[in-house]
Amino acid sequence: MNQRLDWNRDGHDWPNRDASRFVAAGGLDWHVQTMGSGPTLLLLHGTGASTHSWRGLLPLLARDFTVVAPDLPGHGFTTSPIASRLSLPGMAALTAELLAKLGVVPVASVGHSAGAAILIRMSLDRQLPRPQSIVSINGALFPFEGFAGQFFSPIAKALALNPFVPRLLAWRAGNRPTVTRVLADTGSKISQTELDTYARLFQSPAHVAAALGMMANWDLKPLVADLPHLAATLTLIAAGNDRAVSSDDAFRVRKLLPSAHVEYVRGLGHLAHEEDPGLIAALVHGVIKPFTDRPEAAPP
Repeated sequence: MNQRLDWNRDGHDWPNRDASRFVAAGGLDWHVQTMGSGPTLLLLHGTGASTHSWRGLLPLLARDFTVVAPDLPGHGFTTSPIASRLSLPGMAALTAELLAKLGVVPVASVGHSAGAAILIRMSLDRQLPRPQSIVSINGALFPFEGFAGQFFSPIAKALALNPFVPRLLAWRAGNRPTVTRVLADTGSKISQTELDTYARLFQSPAHVAAALGMMANWDLKPLVADLPHLAATLTLIAAGNDRAVSSDDAFRVRKLLPSAHVEYVRGLGHLAHEEDPGLIAALVHGVIKPFTDRPEAAPP
């Protein structure tokens, strides 16, 4: 079993492959997809996913924007950093280094699940320009509470530190019913083609190790404490069928940050942007249009 995904073998039919390139930044070799023209829009996927997650959404947004979508550190075809940089501040700083290397300044950003937390951390740490519009799709912004928080964090750390665990989990991912069950538990219904891509990712020990490393190093308490100070305009897309992140969390964020706006969508789960990219594209476009219409958003 190969440790990392190989672009020539595993990426031969990768979604939106023609938009892909590899960029060295922050000590990593990043897989980045860039498509379209116009104001720059940054997309960040969630834990355990990759650029494939934007299969349908990226081309739709690229009709009006220059869309930049990287594989997060250790995910997909991007190499892994040291474990400490898989923390939330570490991932935010690495993403900022990538943007600096690319020479792009996004006027708006879209993050799914943990990707939304990274974008908010970047904005709070002034690693994103102002003014900035952030769209969170089922954002994972709150830590586990009570017993779950006390139980899962140490377990994640123990699993991440055991070099055999990622290989064992990757081996289990070779069982298609297991992958199907895991993704069904998100509350989303995705195509067989999308299931095949997730299975390919989950069979990579390096990809699994990065996802575990994020879980082990993730501390969302400082993010929650800092949310009231967020200067960016935040829109939270919350899917009613999401079994991974409760849609109630979006309304909890709005209590902390009254300026935040919630878009509640029915009938979709945690992978809402994969289930109905047309709907999500329309919501994103409506939210960020005021930012992309500003004179400073025009390309030089």
